[in-house]
Amino acid sequence: MAEAGNVATLFALTLPVVVGGAGLGVETSYWYYSSLRLQATADAAAYAGAVEKSWGSDTATITTAATTSAAENGLGTGTITVHTPPTSGAYTTQKAVEVILNQNLDRMFTSIFTSSKVPEKARAVALVTDASKACVLALSQSASQAALFSGSTSVKLNGCSVMSNSAASDALKVQGASGLQADCLITVGGMVLNNPVTTTCTSKITQALPASDPFGSLPAPTASGGCKNVNGNKTTQTLQPGTYCSGMNLGGNVTFAPGVYVLQGNMKINAGAMISGSGVTIYMSGSNTVSMNGNATVTMSAPTSGTYSGVLFYGDRTGTTTQSTFNGTATSSLTGAIYFPKQQVNYLGNFSGKNGCTQVVADTIQWSGNSNINQDCSSLGMKDIPATTSIRLVE
Repeated sequence: MAEAGNVATLFALTLPVVVGGAGLGVETSYWYYSSLRLQATADAAAYAGAVEKSWGSDTATITTAATTSAAENGLGTGTITVHTPPTSGAYTTQKAVEVILNQNLDRMFTSIFTSSKVPEKARAVALVTDASKACVLALSQSASQAALFSGSTSVKLNGCSVMSNSAASDALKVQGASGLQADCLITVGGMVLNNPVTTTCTSKITQALPASDPFGSLPAPTASGGCKNVNGNKTTQTLQPGTYCSGMNLGGNVTFAPGVYVLQGNMKINAGAMISGSGVTIYMSGSNTVSMNGNATVTMSAPTSGTYSGVLFYGDRTGTTTQSTFNGTATSSLTGAIYFPKQQVNYLGNFSGKNGCTQVVADTIQWSGNSNINQDCSSLGMKDIPATTSIRLVE
């Protein structure tokens, strides 16, 4: 009986150790599983944030996307911190999103030893890589033939690509007798090439991620001062920056002084007009349009520094769908970006900018002129336009 009592006493004394040991084994497996799940949640959140960054979203929107992803993947009462760019690691100076997750786990069996919670942490970094640069970018996400090359046009893009954000099966189309040479042709949807196209990439890229609006964060100029007017009776005149409440109807010899012009009406350049200006940005407010006659000679360039560096024409983001037409003689030159996020741009002129530096970014684009376009235009104040992107987890 004494021996039995001793055994019972010994068992009672060692039972907590046995239970605790078994519990520790079970909880260690749980902690490991929870750690893997938290890391997967961090990876998904960083990727979601990077997708927003690839579209040009601001930090608040990127943070919201990452936070929403983490919540949907079961973060619960844990905390999330989002940095873009990352504040640590190897990608602090690059286009990347860092996500740090923290959570505290309640103990189960091991609570007999301590009441403290078990802290867990996971970190992930997703890198956005711009694989190509664009000279021609159609922003529409759904339009058929969002980027169209037709007629007998001959377009040569040196060091840059044509990008269409449209998911349509014919998001980019080449037809008629048109000729096109580019680094690559890239679409979110598909493309229809009725003529051979020369590219330096090994194959055309379809089903790509959409490109972000390269000027999406560019502020709209505000109207200031009184209304200015064009003197239609003068054969030679110099215009000054400011607000033109009735738009512009241009003929004769017209020089634009450097600065920002806000047009609250249409801009029409008539046949035979000689239009020039350097360091100029023309903002078309509302749904107002540009119309250049093919017999006009237009030689204009954008500023090379400042807020509107590299931007020659800027269409209002709040406007409705309409069309602007750019045409001119073989000696015409438009140096800078032609940016109309809500309009179709018809680029008909047989011309390009100084050193071939012209960029066209619009809702949709129809190109039927002859141009030789170059990508390296930083010396003229123009910025690269990222086309297709890739996103990968790197940390």
